Amino acid sequence: MIYSRNAFGADPNPPAVCVEHYQGAPLSYMTIAAVESLRTLARTAAVIPTTTRTIKQFKRIGLPGAPWRYAVTTNGGNILHNGIPDTRWRSTLDARVRTSSATLSAVNAELLTRIEDSWAKKFRVADHLFCYLVVDLDHLPADFLAEWDAWCRPRGWSASQQGRKIYTMPDAVCKSRAVAEVRRRLELSGDLDDSARLFAAGDGALDAEMLRAAHSAIRPRHGELEQLGWTHPNLTVTAASGIRAGEEILDWFTDAIN
Repeated sequence: MIYSRNAFGADPNPPAVCVEHYQGAPLSYMTIAAVESLRTLARTAAVIPTTTRTIKQFKRIGLPGAPWRYAVTTNGGNILHNGIPDTRWRSTLDARVRTSSATLSAVNAELLTRIEDSWAKKFRVADHLFCYLVVDLDHLPADFLAEWDAWCRPRGWSASQQGRKIYTMPDAVCKSRAVAEVRRRLELSGDLDDSARLFAAGDGALDAEMLRAAHSAIRPRHGELEQLGWTHPNLTVTAASGIRAGEEILDWFTDAIN
């Protein structure tokens, strides 16, 4: 629901506000209508921001509706409770990763033998959980992603592409498990009825499991899942793409909870 200027789609200049700066420069935007919709939604529903961003990357967003009681970052690797990382969740997840997959250091070492500076512009490790590349799409070898993913799968990892980023992720790290844990806590505290329906939105392959797990889900008509033609019986696809899809998604959430 937040977009860089190059993701505005067919309408390059909708009324928008900057919700994220990076190194002093504006980076991400929401339309004014989406800002107001999210603020209203946060007052009437248990909204759980859920992202593949690291804790640091998430905290630089001025997301309307904050502060958040719970948020999920690092693709489910971290749960923030009132802005503070939950160490118990993280230690349990780390143990699961150790017993179910190759080590991050082993995966990183193999990946570094497969990339070249001509197209791999950045290599980053996210919160000591997974890694990602920022690539030059014009020079990315056509078979790189498929071959890298094929190496990862038998070792308990997978690779996926979201725009200019290629993520390498252990199977145990997923958004749906973290969201289910937050829901469990909200039910135990009495803040959420166990009959409440779960609604989710996302646009990348790393969102697919979370979308499948929801009672109803929505994705925009852009992004990795759009390129893959991904669908599911519980899924709605927006009519709009780009930043206007964010408005449509928030309208969908509002209608779903009413």
